[in-house]
Amino acid sequence: MFYKRALSAVMLVVIALAVILTGGAVLAVVLYMLSLIAFFELTKAIGVHEKDKKINALETAGVLGITIYYLAMFFAKTETAMCFALILTFMAIMFVYVFAFPKFKSGEVMGTFFCVVYAPALLSFLYLTRNLKHGIYVVWLIFISSWICDTCAYLVGVMIGKHKMAPKLSPKKSIEGAIGGIAGSSLVGALFGLYVERYVLTGEELVLVFAIIGAVGAMISQVGDLAASAIKRNHDIKDYGKLIPGHGGVMDRFDSVLFAAPMIYFLAYFLMNQL
Repeated sequence: MFYKRALSAVMLVVIALAVILTGGAVLAVVLYMLSLIAFFELTKAIGVHEKDKKINALETAGVLGITIYYLAMFFAKTETAMCFALILTFMAIMFVYVFAFPKFKSGEVMGTFFCVVYAPALLSFLYLTRNLKHGIYVVWLIFISSWICDTCAYLVGVMIGKHKMAPKLSPKKSIEGAIGGIAGSSLVGALFGLYVERYVLTGEELVLVFAIIGAVGAMISQVGDLAASAIKRNHDIKDYGKLIPGHGGVMDRFDSVLFAAPMIYFLAYFLMNQL
């Protein structure tokens, strides 16, 4: 299991490098596909999609909305268009609710819109961050804040973790581990900023900015990890899917990324514009 997980992690890094460095339509399409997979993982997890049943009308409205949202993101390139796409998605879901009544319950309707926002909308911030000023470098802070944080938190937790952070939700996670994850992400962010500052964007002062972004992103990424775990515990499932060997589904691997991405986008948008 360890070797399978490690091999999958290496493959994910290689794919991420290729896709993000390419950017543009390639990144948008890959994120769109991941969004659809994550959307269905969530609808199955919360019970909107019944096991062994075909896609239902609520999910169809969700897929339509996700498609419009990503088209707006790629072609319109404005926050207004993306917000409008989310409103259209909400209306489409309510349309199904009203005209199929009483087939779907209100909880399923709200759950479907939640699934659209949780994975597809939050994932889109990877693309938006990539398109920021110096975004080809800033976007890696999302993964530093998520995956590096996860690794550092685990190592510190194993070595000195004593105080449980969320004992009922995730008994193995400790406060010491969480602090270690934040410190590790901040340090790696600073080192990455130093490299970019010295060898790529000479004249820019990035060390402190990248360290701050790494630390804040790490804090919020850990909440994302716990949030995804809470949903799994509520619905008594081990993994969201089986797409990634040793890791589970898209939601299992990108749970922390989903929370880190929008936070880092807005931090970078304001902080980098000050440079």
